[in-house]
Amino acid sequence: MSHWSFAASFIVILAGIGVLVLAAWLGWGNWQRNGRRGKVALLEVVRFVAVAMLAFTLLQPEYIRLIKRTDPPQVVILNDASGSMQTRDVVSTNDIVTRTAWIDTQNKSAYWTPLEAGSKVMTGPFGTPPGVTTTNALGQTGEIGTDLSGALGSVLRQQRNLKAVLLLTDGDWNLGPSPIGVATRYRDKGIPVYSVVTGRDEPIADLAMEEVAAPAYGLFGEQIAIPYTVQSHLPRDVATEVRLMQGTEQLAAKKITLPANSRFRDSIMWYPREVGEFDLRLEFPVEPDEGLRDNNSAAFQIAVRVVKLSVLVVDSQPRWEYRYLRNALARDPGVDLSCMLFHPNIGTGGGRDYLSTFPGSREMLTRYDVVFLGDVGVGKGQLSTKDAGLIRGLVEQQGSGLVFMPGRRGNHLSLIDSPLKELMPVVLDDARPTGTGLQNESMLMLSNRGRGHLLTRFDADELVNEQIWKMLPGFYWSTGVTKSRPGSEVLAVHSELRNQFGRIPLLAIRDAGRGKVLFMGTDSAWRWRRGVEDKFHYRFWSQIARWMAHKRHLAEKEGIRLSFSPETPKVGDRIFLQATVLDEAGFPLENGEVNGVIVPPTGRGEQLELTEVEGGWGVYSAEFLPQEGGPIEITISAPEHDRELKTKLTVSLHKREKLGRPVNRPVLAEIASITGGESVNTDGLHELIKRISVLPEPRPAEIRTRLWSNPWWGGAILLLLLVYWTGRKLVGLV
Repeated sequence: MSHWSFAASFIVILAGIGVLVLAAWLGWGNWQRNGRRGKVALLEVVRFVAVAMLAFTLLQPEYIRLIKRTDPPQVVILNDASGSMQTRDVVSTNDIVTRTAWIDTQNKSAYWTPLEAGSKVMTGPFGTPPGVTTTNALGQTGEIGTDLSGALGSVLRQQRNLKAVLLLTDGDWNLGPSPIGVATRYRDKGIPVYSVVTGRDEPIADLAMEEVAAPAYGLFGEQIAIPYTVQSHLPRDVATEVRLMQGTEQLAAKKITLPANSRFRDSIMWYPREVGEFDLRLEFPVEPDEGLRDNNSAAFQIAVRVVKLSVLVVDSQPRWEYRYLRNALARDPGVDLSCMLFHPNIGTGGGRDYLSTFPGSREMLTRYDVVFLGDVGVGKGQLSTKDAGLIRGLVEQQGSGLVFMPGRRGNHLSLIDSPLKELMPVVLDDARPTGTGLQNESMLMLSNRGRGHLLTRFDADELVNEQIWKMLPGFYWSTGVTKSRPGSEVLAVHSELRNQFGRIPLLAIRDAGRGKVLFMGTDSAWRWRRGVEDKFHYRFWSQIARWMAHKRHLAEKEGIRLSFSPETPKVGDRIFLQATVLDEAGFPLENGEVNGVIVPPTGRGEQLELTEVEGGWGVYSAEFLPQEGGPIEITISAPEHDRELKTKLTVSLHKREKLGRPVNRPVLAEIASITGGESVNTDGLHELIKRISVLPEPRPAEIRTRLWSNPWWGGAILLLLLVYWTGRKLVGLV
């Protein structure tokens, strides 16, 4: 069976008839004027045919062939086998079973038997079952999840006489495009999609350790913050204890309270006592009313290293804060200390660890992980504008840290007109160059952000930590500050002073390029030593120095250093690499050849293109997108200068399949609505089978030939016009 179909309006049809009449009249007149010659008549016929074909094309003609199907209609049943189907929330007789177990029970009963009378029934799973890994054609480990759109699209491509599709699923699609797109293709073909929503609309009463975001490494003898996220679906607050475990040994513990029906983020502190690679686990006890009992823990890996930091302390006079900070840094075996003291009017200071001049070149400055700038500015007998530019380059290009510690002489105000201005986390008050002094003791008050930040942690328990801060000796002088700058994080404010912007920020941090910057607006942190020595004073500055230098020591070897972000990437996260390379003389490499190779778990190496970062400092950057999970070996080399660094980066897979989630009823209902199907609960399965069994036969296969968009049709028209214009020249027509 076949017929023509047109998609033209009445006006277009009239216009087409008018064009044909006009073409016939013009052809007749042209033939008459040229002596009624036969060749002219033939040319006019060719032109008329070309015009007629064009007019016919304006009607958007389609030649439709209907092919009657001879094979039996097909009904495809798709069973969701993904990890989320292991959720135990389906009521079956007198028991509650998992979603997968309910589907298995229905399959054993062959509930589709009524459909076999007039249709061919095919059943099959979709989604990645728990414990099964998938690989692509290249052998790469694929992501584990549910691609509902891919499953429906595959059925539509493979089956030729499809009557209906039945989905038994919770609707939790987490891979691929939205299934709504493929649903429109089903609608166009007149194929309904039915679904049985398997599961509950409310989440199971449960607690789950959702994520642990541990750093790639920590330092031996220093506290390591391990952030984690717990999801609560219990209708009550839960007081519990998070434990950090290595096998059966408990390394750390922290009591927490999980709010009802909410996501809780926190971190636990760990003090490693040995160096090496550790396989750890973060867990908390199972509550009696939890529906799931196997998701209260998460495993992860972390390395503990011994790293020696290079620190530069610059000040203008030996005030108390400088003295105690310098002495504490000098006693720290993990710190290589250099000091620069600009004595006013009497020259620079000298002694052990002292520099006679500021390291005023990239080559000399690039070794420092952290720079402390005290009561010093830009001017005669202090830093030069070039020095300030070098410090900024060190922070932004090399990822080093910078600490501003202003003093009562007000030299820091000269930095406003220097390259360091944009690095300052706060806006300085130039009307108070020497700061603000009070007769009564003031305190540093932690902000909401500061209460949970690593830099302000003196105790793993937040309540105890806050009490410690309240008991710390206060200060009588502070820097003149107006407000924090956009992009800065305020960790602590003045307990007494405030202005139109709120309380005066005295402890603030911000990112600057690849590095970090901290502002400390009082010079009296040394008073925290009263009665406890270095317990709080150096603990504070040590945490800051190691936090700032963390990225610079992710992977390093003599003459070459590599940092990467994020530290714990997942498949699909773009990974940014930054390599700092020095030549044989220890100078930053410029215009050199730096090569990179990444080798994923499949062993198929891939070249990385490292480009030199504008501004020098021997920095070369690259980025790549991991397509599979597992350990990736990264090699960075500068063959001309005998530099090579190898390191491993573990890429994890997204945990897309999670237990306890409610069903995604809206997407299944929309698919059914678009395709003319229906979505029901588990108790409506057998009634749904009856409705599918009485569906009419699939429509005959329809093959449309769109003449108006066919390139051969257009080519034929062009050929006729070419013959006509060529013929006119040959017969002598103008």
